[in-house]
Amino acid sequence: MVTAEPAPDAPAAAGGPVAAPLLTLSNVEVLYSEVIVALKGVSMTVPQGGCVALLGANGAGKSTTLKAISGVIDSEDGRVSAGTINFAARPIHGNDSADVVRSGLVHVMEGRRVLQHMTVEQNLIIGGHLFPSGRTMRAAMERVYAAIPRLAELRKRTAGYLSGGEQQMLVIGRAIMAEPKLMLIDEPSLGLAPRMIDEVFAVLRQLREQGLSLLIVEQNTRVALEIADYGYVMESGRIVLEGRAQELRDNEDIREFYLGLDREGGRKSFREIKHYKRRKRWLG
Repeated sequence: MVTAEPAPDAPAAAGGPVAAPLLTLSNVEVLYSEVIVALKGVSMTVPQGGCVALLGANGAGKSTTLKAISGVIDSEDGRVSAGTINFAARPIHGNDSADVVRSGLVHVMEGRRVLQHMTVEQNLIIGGHLFPSGRTMRAAMERVYAAIPRLAELRKRTAGYLSGGEQQMLVIGRAIMAEPKLMLIDEPSLGLAPRMIDEVFAVLRQLREQGLSLLIVEQNTRVALEIADYGYVMESGRIVLEGRAQELRDNEDIREFYLGLDREGGRKSFREIKHYKRRKRWLG
């Protein structure tokens, strides 16, 4: 049975030994406007080289969690009011978001925020603004094109005229330009056709095979749990369930009550979802 108890070690990469933690949140609380408690005692871990999915309904606190990690929360009148966030064994809560990027953590926010009047290549150059020379920037850009060949084909295209899937690939490519150790990515499948979802997640799968650690916020639980090693389910600002991705996929109660999935993995309507009483051990 999957429980809400924190894992004693970082979740392992698929099929491998337990990996060292790269990102650790311990009892994190977030306040907005010094009044609204958005996160309550959130604890989670992303291992070096691993992929973790953060799941839950709209308004559960998933995006807030990513913003707290990356430091973006400060620009939205929010702050980490309790707990700790450690990245690469160093505390980063309260750090400026630019400093967080320099440390090797990038945040791809929801909504495909491309610079619409610039070309694909110009967008990538913006992502590589921290490079000390044009030579290193060009080398990084070629690595992006090798990882996402579609962007090489579109390099002179104006970003605002790209399809939704192409724009999602562009913001991922722009994030790669910062040469991250960990990428936080918020709702990468949002609003995309099924074929484009598969292409975007194929890019993410390739990146993690190359050693990039990923923390993915997703409502499309099928694709998220196919790529992830481990998952957390969030509700009302709390982590209510966690477990290996396979356990989350296979547990019928979790699938129906928390993820809204039927046995074949399709999304169920609200009336079809069983109204289970939460077992006390699930809530910790």
